[in-house]
Amino acid sequence: MNRIQNAFDNKKAFIGFITAGDPSLDKTEEFILEMEKAGAALVEIGIPFSDPIAEGPVIQEANLRALSAGCTTDKIFDMVAKLRKKTQIPLAFMAYANSLYKYGYDRFCKRCAEVGIDGLIIPDMPFEEKYILSTPGYNIDSGNLMNKWLQENPELDGIMCVTDDIAYYLYRELEKIGKRGVRDTITTDVGQIVDMIRQVTDVPTAVGFGINKPEQVHQYTQIADGAIVGSAIVRLVAQYGEQAGPKIYEYVSEMVGGLAE
Repeated sequence: MNRIQNAFDNKKAFIGFITAGDPSLDKTEEFILEMEKAGAALVEIGIPFSDPIAEGPVIQEANLRALSAGCTTDKIFDMVAKLRKKTQIPLAFMAYANSLYKYGYDRFCKRCAEVGIDGLIIPDMPFEEKYILSTPGYNIDSGNLMNKWLQENPELDGIMCVTDDIAYYLYRELEKIGKRGVRDTITTDVGQIVDMIRQVTDVPTAVGFGINKPEQVHQYTQIADGAIVGSAIVRLVAQYGEQAGPKIYEYVSEMVGGLAE
């Protein structure tokens, strides 16, 4: 079993997200280790991009802070290589197609394999182009937006990302236009959608976009296999800056405590 599969081995999983380089890459490393210590089973690392179309204002602003601080893709790879000496927690990059194109798809996948990245989430790359990232020999789980499947199932108002090891359903309200962000009330029928996902794949299913409270984690991990939280964690970084580590640990501990049995 690879590390992503291990994250769901007979248990529910909390998945945290952090924007690389906000406020610095040394702090990104620290924050990931704090999430792991608090019980996170997998961490998504956002590669900052100037036009992150799937993100709400909290993560958009984090992207701009990281880029202004001089964060680059090569520096992120160096940080992950350093991090891998301290932890074996599953790590996935969330990035945008233009960043990979500019870096070079094969070069990017090769570096991911070298430093120990387990998966890629590319929200603006059509599913039909997934083969671009399926480079033989690198063993990196890659997922892209399943445009066609969603068009054939218009009742699924959200973003669907399926890989060999995990299915992500990133739900949204129509008026939110797919932007991620913290939400007090979630009205989407997640149970129905997860049932539909399980008709086409038997990999673990994780739900995200808007989850920010332990009771929401509990509610949705009774239905799905994992809960994804991004904006609420990134907001702590915006609020506390370099001192955010203990706050992230405390918050993630509370959220992990909400996981269903």
